[in-house]
Parts: sequence; C-alpha cells; structure tokens
Amino acid sequence: MVTRRRGASTLGCLVMLLLVAAGVYFGVNVGEVYWRYYEYQDDIAQQVRFAGHNTDEQIARRLAAAADSLGLPDPAGRVMIRRVGQQIAIAAEYYERVEVPLYVRELHFRPHAEGTF
Repeated sequence: MVTRRRGASTLGCLVMLLLVAAGVYFGVNVGEVYWRYYEYQDDIAQQVRFAGHNTDEQIARRLAAAADSLGLPDPAGRVMIRRVGQQIAIAAEYYERVEVPLYVRELHFRPHAEGTF
C-alpha cells in the first residue's frame, strides 16, 4: 500500500532553505570583517617577531600598507609602537561598520601584539 505525501511539506522545506541561504549570505559579510581583523592581527604579530631588524618607522609603514591592502579603515593604519629595552608592543584601534537588513552595527577592533626581540 502506497500513501501519498502532502505537498505542503515541500513549501516548509523551501522556506527553511531560504532562511538558511539568507543567514549564510549575511554571515559572510560579518565573517569577512572578522577575517580581515585576524589577518591584520597576524601582520602585527609578524612585525613584533622581526622588530629587532626594523625601525619604528619601517614597522609603521609596513602596517599602514597591510591595513590598506586589506581594505581596513584609515585609523587601522595608524599604529602605536612602544619599545622598552628588548620589549616591543604594537597596537591599533579602528571601527568597522557591518550592515544587514534592518540592522547596522559598529564593531570595535583593537589588534595588538607584544613580545621581545
């Protein structure tokens, strides 16, 4: 004996699929902002590792170029560098605007790294 399924269940599946697709679409927008932050954080950490071979001006110039190539806002390229003996600390601060339908949010990022050289 074969039973027939109602057609309404496929509409429910379609709505769920549409919601998942919308979530992924807007999640990629937010994920991209965080991905750029982690890449910039890695660039700062790399400059800390090689700080013994570079001047503060060289480090600042390289990080400004990295921020520009990642498409970060201008304040991200203005880094604060502090050296004390063999210790160095590099930090930046910037805001990124994330927009999804009916919601806009400013995310505050503070990438930093410190270490010895």
